[in-house]
Amino acid sequence: RSLEGLKTFSYLEELILDNNLLGNDLLLPRLPRLHTLTLNKNQISFQRNTCKILLDHLAEVVPSLQYLSLLGNVACPNELVSKDKDEDDYQRYRYFVLHKLTNLKFLDTRKVTKSEREEALVRGAFMKVVKPKDAKVGDNGNISFV
Repeated sequence: RSLEGLKTFSYLEELILDNNLLGNDLLLPRLPRLHTLTLNKNQISFQRNTCKILLDHLAEVVPSLQYLSLLGNVACPNELVSKDKDEDDYQRYRYFVLHKLTNLKFLDTRKVTKSEREEALVRGAFMKVVKPKDAKVGDNGNISFV
């Protein structure tokens, strides 16, 4: 759970931190050459403003980041992991992350497209809000709250 020793590896280019119980309070040292970071299956979520703070932190300390994977975290809404999430939730998540980390070329398992990057620049800041847990979308497209 501690990343204290990483500060001595300033030339590090790839870092895999999967399955380490890391949360939104994750603090990396400045790693200017890091281009690949995987944080799969940790405890990163979109609670309050904490994920925004984490993404801002990553933008500052890993400026060369091109590949990021957050699969298996609550922050990464994936319909294969959570039945109440769908592709729209995942796309909103991608726009929000790409808005914060503008140099990414890959997010999770998918390449970042030009149109996706353009959409993230325009609307990404507003995409962190997802439908409430108790909302249900009906066949007619209307949202009802349970």
